[in-house]
Amino acid sequence: MTTELSTSFKDKFIVFYDGECGFCNHWVQWILERDKKNKFLFSSLQSEFGQKFLNDRQLPNQVFDTLYLWKPQSFYLTKYQAILKIAGELGGIYSLASIGKIIPDFIGNRFYNLISRNRKKLAANQCFLPNEQQRKKFLN
Repeated sequence: MTTELSTSFKDKFIVFYDGECGFCNHWVQWILERDKKNKFLFSSLQSEFGQKFLNDRQLPNQVFDTLYLWKPQSFYLTKYQAILKIAGELGGIYSLASIGKIIPDFIGNRFYNLISRNRKKLAANQCFLPNEQQRKKFLN
């Protein structure tokens, strides 16, 4: 599959994450469990799909310390802004995270970078095994 997605994916948000990071995988699982409106798909940055996304935008393709949120044919966000957008799209109580928009990006991204540098210490690598329905949300 290329990053030129079929029209069936145009209304989805794609979360790109470090597929080898237990902390990152924990948050992917967290989003999966709360994605009641079926808005999100996922791709590890190390996958062929993830690498094409990075290369097409001339983004670093060997360092996987940034979360990307992509809305095909629309926009992509990184780090702190991506987190706020994900929370907003999940809706309900999570939309309260939009109050975080009052924090300037440079401060939010500084906090994100601090966590990112320490993410492998924060959670052990554990093998997440998505169920059959969840597997349909992963792009290779």
